Amino acid sequence: MNGVLKYLSIIFSIGLIANCNPSKSKNTPVQKQKNEVLVLGTIHSGHHTDSVYNIAYLDKLIRQIQPDYILAEIPPDRFKEAVKGFKRDDSISEPRVMRFPEYVDVVFPLTKEMNFEIIPTAGWTQPMAQERSQKLRAISKDSSRVVDWKAYLKANKRSDSAYKATGKVNDPYFIHTDTYDSIQDISLQVYNKLFNVELGLGGWDNINIAHYWNIEKALEKHRYKGKRILIIYGAGHKGWFLRELRKRDDIKILEMKSFLDAIQ
Repeated sequence: MNGVLKYLSIIFSIGLIANCNPSKSKNTPVQKQKNEVLVLGTIHSGHHTDSVYNIAYLDKLIRQIQPDYILAEIPPDRFKEAVKGFKRDDSISEPRVMRFPEYVDVVFPLTKEMNFEIIPTAGWTQPMAQERSQKLRAISKDSSRVVDWKAYLKANKRSDSAYKATGKVNDPYFIHTDTYDSIQDISLQVYNKLFNVELGLGGWDNINIAHYWNIEKALEKHRYKGKRILIIYGAGHKGWFLRELRKRDDIKILEMKSFLDAIQ
């Protein structure tokens, strides 16, 4: 009898030790895996004509990045039609998406070979774009707004001149630098200051807020999944997005340079 009690005592003690082992504790916090985020700045139709930053280059770059999700400059209300047309015809026929070679010639075709999900995040709408064009046209012809319009045009020229002076126009390395963003800001900040409120939803800050609201929804949905998220937008938006993304502590922002180096 004493032997049995001694045996049970030993088993009970082993159980207590096992339960006290920190590695087995149910209270051990789970390590959160931050998503990796990259922002790829595109030059839209320029990809069809540039000798370096062309369609083939974009294709290689996205393959190298190996994203799990691509957050695209595609309006959510245009996405289903774009996907439907691509599945039916193996090409894009949706009018808005057709404007972007990065999607028509690269991203959508790559879905047949790579395992990523496209998430449409653009805040653009047709009525917004039409209203913006009409208001800018009216401002340009308004005799009481001559000073504002000249300031806007002057800022555009300063930005273009500074960009050309770098000798790196459409250089993918340069496009993915803070210096590029600061040069774009020469014109964009003046445009924003003069016209953002007046242009309503089409103002520079306003449209970026709309874009980023959708981007942030996607980031929240996939938070702490340890995935790689690639945001693809026109290069002018890159600086605005990065300023917001850098405020987050739940993601790791990756520099594009290492991926550019890898495809040389």
